[in-house]
Amino acid sequence: MTASTPPEKHRNGLSRRGFLAGTGSLLGAVALAGPAAAAARAVTPALAPVADGARVPALVIGSGYGGAVTALRLAEAGVDVQMIEMGKAWDTPGSDGKIFANTTQPDYRSFWLRTRTRQPLSNFLGFPIDRDVPRHTGILDAEEFGGIIVYQGRGVGGGSLVNGGMAVTPRRENFGAILPTVDAGEMYATYYPRANAGLGVATIDPDWFETTDAYQYARVGRKHAQRSGFPFVFVPDVYDWDYMKQEEAGTVPRSALAGEILYGNNHGKKSLQKTYLARAAATGRVSVSPLHRVTEVRPAAGGYTVRIEQLDTVGTVTATKEVSAERVFFAAGSVGTSKLLTRLKATGALPALNEEIGQGWGDNGNVMCGRANHLWDPTGALQSSIPTGGIDNWDAGGAFAEVAPLPTGIETFASFYLSITKNPHRARFTWNPATNSVDLNWQTAWKQPSIDMARSIFDRINSKEGTIYRTDLFGTYKIWGDHLTYHPLGGAVLGKATDNYGRLHGYAGLYVMDGALIPGNTSVNPFVTITALAERNIEKIVAADL
Repeated sequence: MTASTPPEKHRNGLSRRGFLAGTGSLLGAVALAGPAAAAARAVTPALAPVADGARVPALVIGSGYGGAVTALRLAEAGVDVQMIEMGKAWDTPGSDGKIFANTTQPDYRSFWLRTRTRQPLSNFLGFPIDRDVPRHTGILDAEEFGGIIVYQGRGVGGGSLVNGGMAVTPRRENFGAILPTVDAGEMYATYYPRANAGLGVATIDPDWFETTDAYQYARVGRKHAQRSGFPFVFVPDVYDWDYMKQEEAGTVPRSALAGEILYGNNHGKKSLQKTYLARAAATGRVSVSPLHRVTEVRPAAGGYTVRIEQLDTVGTVTATKEVSAERVFFAAGSVGTSKLLTRLKATGALPALNEEIGQGWGDNGNVMCGRANHLWDPTGALQSSIPTGGIDNWDAGGAFAEVAPLPTGIETFASFYLSITKNPHRARFTWNPATNSVDLNWQTAWKQPSIDMARSIFDRINSKEGTIYRTDLFGTYKIWGDHLTYHPLGGAVLGKATDNYGRLHGYAGLYVMDGALIPGNTSVNPFVTITALAERNIEKIVAADL
């Protein structure tokens, strides 16, 4: 048996002050030395498939950022919590001794129920790089709608398993456009610091950044940004930076320096299994059922009846269960929560949900591109998979560009970027009775504003440097990765589909706790805002509803 076979089947850098001002981070107010930040080992709440007919005080659908916060705070308040997670626990190594597959060698662990990979960067040097893989409940879901592919994490820990870990607090002056009904003073005084502390957010050692080969690509990105008049800002992350230094020294197994990111990180990244979920496990009040999928929630005496399907690792339904729950918290991610609520309203399970269900969905303005640099600007064969900085042109051009790695293991002479933009377009989820599924009306043409905003940065850099865009990364002669998002947001917007704390209109005891609450854009990578909003909402719910 091989690892590809499923086991069941055979200093001009920024100062610290400049960093804090540039990113709007509140890390100066966060005590990162506490137990939450210091957690270094993945710990999963009790793994036990929920029993058919069980009765639970609180059922949380999903184990990503919103779900993990919800479970922890409910447990701390003395409430027993059952979490339902569609993906795997990711606690068992494959035959190669590793839990997660490497970015450059996708195998059965890589994609959710696909027989061929659907990688965000699909081509390299003129050749397609997608490959056939065995069908398996892998860690990365590339969910395809009519006009966009949405990448989502599948497993206990949700998106924290597959993202780059850039833990960015939005600049306060931008917050009113993100969540206009939320008190910014409370968020920046209390809930953003709480989220940063709970996630174990930290910053790279600036001196080490200046010298390590692993961030030559980021230093080149900084040089080009600054030569064109753009500010380059360091951003915090949830990686263990001391571990990364040891990776470089060769004293521990390489993880970020082995390119691990797209399909999980085996060592240094502080996923939710090492932070919020580890603390939830320590309460003894939280259980999680992996490979379980909620299909229905309907009112019943004393709360709600929840119908759940149990899956095997090739996606076959092996059991159907009904569980009684006093309260249900939807935290399946923007797409998962929005699709489920849209289905429940349309099919009559929860008909009193209002007309805002499914609306206000956006892609956080994501668009990717690459630039071909000159031979005298090599970006390095060794590239850490954890990004550390970005180019901020939000006020002037509507774009924030993450300087992203291309961890191929060879010199590419390329700079790669993921941009977040002020794209104004919002889509809607609707029920399609003909296909018994939920559709999203996003249109590919709606990405054009994102491209134009990203151009406000990269056209100027190319002009200054005498460089060109790469045309070999997303298809034949295609410059822009405008077909995807890593940052789905909206679909059950706060203050519209819910009240101002995530309570769904029409049903007492039903709540939304994830990125579905945020209408389409956060101006930066969104998971810190999702975490902070969940902290705010669950504090109110515990105080007022329990």
